[in-house]
Formats: sequence, C-alpha cells, structure tokens
Amino acid sequence: MPGLGVTKKTPPFSLRLTFEERARLEELAGSEPLGTYIKRKVFNGKGAGKRRARSRQRRPIKDEQKLAQVLAMLGQSRIANNLNQLAKAAHIGTLPVLPDTEREIRKACADVALMRRELLRALGHRTDTEPSS
Repeated sequence: MPGLGVTKKTPPFSLRLTFEERARLEELAGSEPLGTYIKRKVFNGKGAGKRRARSRQRRPIKDEQKLAQVLAMLGQSRIANNLNQLAKAAHIGTLPVLPDTEREIRKACADVALMRRELLRALGHRTDTEPSS
C-alpha cells in the first residue's frame, strides 16, 4: 500500500537447467549458495545492493563413500549403549578400574575419535591431524 511504508517484493525469477548444467553450477559455486553465485557471475560481482548474508551455507559432501563407511560403522557399533552402561557403572561405583577395562575404554575413545575425523573429512573439513592445504 502506498504511503504505509510497505514495499513490494520483486517476483522470483526461474531458470530451467538440465541436470548436467545444474551439477556444473553447483560444482563451480562450491559452498556458496547457488543463487548468490549466479548473481555474482552475471553482475561481475557488483550487485544492486547489499542483502543480509545467509546464516547457513550448504556444504556439499566431499566423499560420499567415506561418509557411508563411517555411518555403517556407527550403525554396527553399540557405542552409545556401551558408554551408557559405563557411565551407570561409574556413577554407582561398580566399575572396576583394571588394566583390561582401561584399555577397552581407551580403545573406544580412539574409535570415536577416528569416526569423528572420518566424518569431518567426508564433509570436506580439515581435521586437526591434517596439515592445511
């Protein structure tokens, strides 16, 4: 309505692409939102005005096979159940701290750390044990 400070939104623009064209654009855009990437390219990095930045960026999976492998490892493990049982035993004082027990707990912690590193790697993040490239 004129005079009430209400602004009209610009209608959206639609563009049909083949699967190959869209895949190529997504590859070129990387973690940048696709619409932002296209506008930046079309207008040579000079937009009409500043827009509020998105709080969440899409991060494509870097290694889907590695991600599937880690998810399978998690599915086969009983880590959550075992950690819960250990926590209960520690809480009530029935967890004997024998060398075998300590070794198994350390092994479980190492397994969890390995899964964390592999998940980060599969999602395209540098892990704390890898040099930056």
